[in-house]
Amino acid sequence: MIEVIKIEVATQGLHDITKQVNHVVSLSNVDEGLCTVFMQHTSSSLIIQENADPSARRDLENWLNRLVSENDPLYTHTFEGADDMPAHIKSAITATSIAIPVMHNKMALGTWQGLYLWEHRKHSGQRKLIIHLSS
Repeated sequence: MIEVIKIEVATQGLHDITKQVNHVVSLSNVDEGLCTVFMQHTSSSLIIQENADPSARRDLENWLNRLVSENDPLYTHTFEGADDMPAHIKSAITATSIAIPVMHNKMALGTWQGLYLWEHRKHSGQRKLIIHLSS
């Protein structure tokens, strides 16, 4: 089964998409199998991360922004703004697809784990995710 979902993001950062993806899994006939989520963009990514304490997500965002800063004089891809090339780099060094086991018709995430869309651009917009479920 393949499903495409659209996620609206308003800001740069980690956006919890666990419920939206689990909803797709729950509607499938896959009791045990694999859920693969693919980000169909080049300036955002996917991550499984701490879902209890938001400071962990803020720290990740701050660290990545320091690692890949805006306005680097080496960038030539600058037409879409100062955050565009850093967003492409961040996407390249993180993950644009992720595979999660399915057990009992839901993603088998740990107690403190959530699935996040990591938006690397500062502007709002819509992101498309392709969800593939197999048993």
